[in-house]
Amino acid sequence: MSDHVEMLRRTGAEAQGSAKQQDLIRRGTLYSFLIVGALIVLMPYLWMIITSLKTEQDMFRVGLLNSLIPGTIRWENYAEAWNDYPLGRWLLNSFIVAAIETVSAVTTAVLAGYAFARLRFWGREVLFVLYLGAMMVPIQVTLIPSFIIVRALGLLNSYQGIAILHVVQFFGVFLMRQFFLNIPAELEDAARIDGCNWFQVLWRIVLPVSMPAVGALSVLTFTAGWNNFLWPLVVINKPEIMTIMVGLASMRSEVTPWGQLMAATAISALPLTIIYIACQRFFTKGIVMTGIKG
Repeated sequence: MSDHVEMLRRTGAEAQGSAKQQDLIRRGTLYSFLIVGALIVLMPYLWMIITSLKTEQDMFRVGLLNSLIPGTIRWENYAEAWNDYPLGRWLLNSFIVAAIETVSAVTTAVLAGYAFARLRFWGREVLFVLYLGAMMVPIQVTLIPSFIIVRALGLLNSYQGIAILHVVQFFGVFLMRQFFLNIPAELEDAARIDGCNWFQVLWRIVLPVSMPAVGALSVLTFTAGWNNFLWPLVVINKPEIMTIMVGLASMRSEVTPWGQLMAATAISALPLTIIYIACQRFFTKGIVMTGIKG
């Protein structure tokens, strides 16, 4: 009897050890793929930073090792880029435009998303389908009509003219609607019984628990506004109103200062990196909690 029990114990221990070994193999394989993927994603940024520290001679050296390791680290590229070009003005312009787009897009997305999720009105489903269809229209299709309208309004070479195309974003309305659908309706019903109107329910009950989605939408909208290039390029022809992306494109010429250009590009990526690190918790939680119910 004792031998039989001992054999069962050994069998169980071996099975447990085999399961742990298989779990370690699966985890190791998964982490290996993730590390390789992270290196592939980070490689352009690493190349950008390394190039921003090279001299003009080092940039054209042949060989993989020579392209990755600069012969001489030249920090002067950053100082020259900042002094020779109005990077501060370009960064400020991009921040103003991205801030305008973020505030307006998030506000309209919260209001419209809540209306589509909770209010009952005629044509709601048809209107929402039209919103989804508008998400599939590329900006190139509406570029010329949008330019004609902005020019007629006298908004060329202005912050309003750059931001007006993105003050309402259909993706934001869709994102907030999906998040609101996942909030229990009983919370809102209790507030309605206490005498709150729809706006008070949204402001006091729904919005406080929706901050992860609002944070995620804010990060996405600000990033899109900061990186926007095509529309600002169309409506801007004055250097003092250029955004950072248009400004970086203007640095290219017959003799492009590649060291300064890469240094300016690295500087332009710094604000987004700081914002993402600061808002990473809200961004991740908002994306995870936003379902596709609907």
